[in-house]
Amino acid sequence: MRARDLGIRIGRGTPGPNNAITDVAGVRVGHTTIVHGDGALVVGDGPVRTGVTVVVPRGPGVAREPVYAGCHRLNGNGELTGLEWVRESGMLTGPVAITNTHSVGVVRDALVAASLTGDHPSQAWWSLPVVGETYDGLLNDINGFHVTAEHLHAALAAAADGPVAEGAVGGGTGMVCHEFKGGIGTASRVVDAAAGGWTVGALVQANYGRRDWLRIDGVRVGEAIPTSEVPSPYDQASRMRSLPPGSGSIIVVVATDAPLLPHQCERLAQRAGLGIARMGGTGGHTSGDLFIAFATGNHLPLDADDDDPSGLGTYPVRAVGDGAIDRLFDAVIESTEEAIVNALVAAETVVGRDGITAHALPHDRLREVMAAHGR
Repeated sequence: MRARDLGIRIGRGTPGPNNAITDVAGVRVGHTTIVHGDGALVVGDGPVRTGVTVVVPRGPGVAREPVYAGCHRLNGNGELTGLEWVRESGMLTGPVAITNTHSVGVVRDALVAASLTGDHPSQAWWSLPVVGETYDGLLNDINGFHVTAEHLHAALAAAADGPVAEGAVGGGTGMVCHEFKGGIGTASRVVDAAAGGWTVGALVQANYGRRDWLRIDGVRVGEAIPTSEVPSPYDQASRMRSLPPGSGSIIVVVATDAPLLPHQCERLAQRAGLGIARMGGTGGHTSGDLFIAFATGNHLPLDADDDDPSGLGTYPVRAVGDGAIDRLFDAVIESTEEAIVNALVAAETVVGRDGITAHALPHDRLREVMAAHGR
């Protein structure tokens, strides 16, 4: 189930065929979902509600070719590794992975190991992978370190184009959004032909936000469906009173096939924050709101080019003119906003550690609230 299945249309832009980040040619997404155990938390045993999601920028055969990239921070209480090199070089040189806060290290190391295999292992003599996180300890045995290198490798092996599984899958398995069950969501927009006909897609791992701030297409859904009607998992977390309602983070990965330069990618990454704001996100103190955007429209040589092993040569690049870039900004904002809605709509109720329950956003009530406001 997705937002448009409920008759909810975000913005005025046109989605791609899958309304997903994979509408950008070559981009693939894979998940590994880890769920086992019920009842009281026993650290190391569970219950486990976690996983890994990967976004691969280029398709098979050219997967190691870099892409221009940029990044942005709305609030920095989180982690997205490798961003210093992205800022310095303007390039992303491999997949982006997303998991839980305490599994960043193992996933990062597994991505390094993955870079040493394949068609061109000699070109992977060093690696600074990009791995993001949001905190799933409300539902998951986060200190049990259940994510392993094999889970990352399985997500990479499963990476595919086409429709993307959403909700409580992959890295989003244990995540909570606006005090409903959250997780993975994605959406896309195709700009009109006069502005280049480019595709923009966003994928989110949504784990942020207070209930009363939730807006969908401008409607105050969180106020209309309060925690007195659909309980908040934070109200059940008696052992975790240090976590205020709405604690958490969001990672946004933006992709486009437009030929952008690194500083233009950074500008796209910034606009993800506006999509979050339209949903009622505030970038609060406890939130890690971290965004990366990459563009596949230029073909960049690998560092160890057979024709120029010194790396001293030149290569041509293209760039979208500023007259058209506003359309890409709009596409990022709408794609991010709809991706979050899709994460909420797709997610089913999850019972986690100690019986703490993250309830799904009820579809019937959402339809009622939206219809009452002419949506």
